[in-house]
Amino acid sequence: MPGTKLTTAILEPFETHFRGELLEPGNDGYDEARGLWNAMIDERPALIARCTGLADVIAAVDFAREHGLGVSVRGGGHNVAGLASLGDGLMIDLSRMRDVQVDPEARLARVQGGAVWGDVDRETQAFGLATPSGVVSTTGVAGLTLGGGFGWLARRYGLTADNLVSAELVTADGELVKASEQEHADLFWAIRGGGGNFGIVTSFEFRLHEVGPEVLFGPTVYRLEDAAEALRHYRDFARRAPIECSVYADLLTAPPLPFLPEDAVGSKVLFLAQFYAGDPAEGEEVLGPLRAFGDPVADAVAPTPYIDVQGTFDPLLPKGARYYWKSHNLTRISDELIDTVVACAAELPTPRSDILFHQLGGAINDRAPTATAYSHRDVEFSVTLGGSSEEPSEDAACIAWARRWHAALAEHAADGVYANFLSHDEGDERLRAAFGHNAERLRRIKTKYDPGNFFRRNHNIEPLSESRQGG
Repeated sequence: MPGTKLTTAILEPFETHFRGELLEPGNDGYDEARGLWNAMIDERPALIARCTGLADVIAAVDFAREHGLGVSVRGGGHNVAGLASLGDGLMIDLSRMRDVQVDPEARLARVQGGAVWGDVDRETQAFGLATPSGVVSTTGVAGLTLGGGFGWLARRYGLTADNLVSAELVTADGELVKASEQEHADLFWAIRGGGGNFGIVTSFEFRLHEVGPEVLFGPTVYRLEDAAEALRHYRDFARRAPIECSVYADLLTAPPLPFLPEDAVGSKVLFLAQFYAGDPAEGEEVLGPLRAFGDPVADAVAPTPYIDVQGTFDPLLPKGARYYWKSHNLTRISDELIDTVVACAAELPTPRSDILFHQLGGAINDRAPTATAYSHRDVEFSVTLGGSSEEPSEDAACIAWARRWHAALAEHAADGVYANFLSHDEGDERLRAAFGHNAERLRRIKTKYDPGNFFRRNHNIEPLSESRQGG
């Protein structure tokens, strides 16, 4: 429980059986180890257990349970809500468990729970293979997958979770469980969108696909005064785009990039970031009508190594900046929504802030909403208001801006929301929206595998009460 004093007598037996590193406040390396991607979240765990393998994870779970410590689990530490850390609790840190093993013949990759997507892409691209992931190479494999997971390849091959073949988890009682379609199928269903509610995933097995090594990728850039018309054209293009094609629309302050004219740098612009998961020559023909529209200030779409694509957004979303996101799912983009978004972009609170549309649909929506815990199979886009800065003094402005414009967009949005885009202060209503009509089934599975809600530092699914368990 919070406030448990970790005396030498308590820690010594744990240290004897723990091969990794244990860090307490004041130890060298403690502050670096507790630091998260989102610096707005600043928790001070009572103890950080930096695991080196499965035995360490089991030992850490057993230790926390025996001494009543709250637990957080750190994979990549990239979650915007900062769920990887917990004040006065035990952070079970998997960031040293990053091994990736590829079977190119079977087209499978086995990935440890602390890996980030850059680790995976580096190994799989050696064989011209990939699995759908995010758009930032430092994103953790675990968090992205357990929330659903979408990026450039999702329209073609489905969610990251849709490409999960099996996983190994350490449960709240310290047991190792394998989940797949054949073993613990209920748990396998739940971890594909239900987050970290059911255990600590120490190993993932993913299905791989032929990708690259070069794909067609890059932005076409418009000034803010042309953004409304460009977004309308983008919307119409997206309606008929093949599933190989993913285009994200990002309204932001233009950074100093080599392909931008000098007078555009520092101004507010619209980036239409385009990706084609197929033959680049074919992609040139498909994307041509989008790129030819209007009067863009720059166009940098070109054949690009897939592994470089995966790191393109890294400089825009660095570790240690401060982030506050508010997001909506969309089944359509109306003219009114576009006008509201452009007005919102004119008021970006800091040069780091942006408004990002992810294009979804395609293979994501080929599955039924009950096929996995991720239920939003009718969604065509998400839009995220990303307030971001490097200064704590700018937090209030970023949060107020995101909340205000999120409310303004609500009438144009679908009911659900993507769990991985929820910030740290979301209420129960938004959490229910994240799990949608699968929430009750998730509660039953939570009750089976974690009846005491040991894993609650997450977008939490509460187990059923004892009276309902028996009813």
